[in-house]
Amino acid sequence: MPGSSSAPRFLAPAQVAELLSIEVDEVIALVYEGRLRGSQLGSPARWRIEESSLAEYLAEQSEEARRMALWRQANEASFPEVWGPSAPQGM
Repeated sequence: MPGSSSAPRFLAPAQVAELLSIEVDEVIALVYEGRLRGSQLGSPARWRIEESSLAEYLAEQSEEARRMALWRQANEASFPEVWGPSAPQGM
């Protein structure tokens, strides 16, 4: 159905690689790992990556980076060098 917004859009692995600044082989590896959804389409069959899975992958990567930043921040705040030795008792 032309103009149907429910039809998935597909990208070539080279397009995805360029967007992610990685190699095409790494894109295919992400498909095999299940981190990107892809299919072999056409004749001869060529890999195509669902555009929506790329958006989901980027959101996951963003969330992982946010969590790692919070973890580092919490770790740094828990070092005694940052807040000094234990506070004297009775204050």
